[in-house]
This record gives sequence, C-alpha cells and structure tokens, in this order.
Amino acid sequence: MATEKPVTPTEEQLEILEYNFCKVNKHPDPTTLCLIAAETGLSEDQTLKWFKQRLAEWRKSEGLPSESGSVRD
Repeated sequence: MATEKPVTPTEEQLEILEYNFCKVNKHPDPTTLCLIAAETGLSEDQTLKWFKQRLAEWRKSEGLPSESGSVRD
C-alpha cells in the first residue's frame, strides 16, 4: 500500500484551516472536518492531521499538556 505523501498546505488553504481552528472549532466533528477538507481541497486525513498538529502547537503555547481530553476550549 502506498502511504500518503506529506502535503504542505498552500497559503490559501492555511488561511481556511487557521480560520476554522481559531474561530469555529479546535475539535471539528467528522462532518465539519469533511466540509473543511472539501473547502481546502485536502483529504480528510490530511485535514485531521493538520488539526491534530495545530492543536498540539496551541496546547504547548498555552502551557497545557499535549494530550489532554478533559480541557476543551
């Protein structure tokens, strides 16, 4: 099986991803994730991976544990 190559989102895709992360929801449900993926042109897996990495960065910047399911924004 071929593994998906890492994709660096374009500036436009990053704007959409960041907007959704900051203004809409840091924890998108599967439906929302699908809509964001469609809007950006990325796969759902790529979009989910981006959100997970961005959430880890955000938690680190906020001084929170990297994996904490009990604290929601």
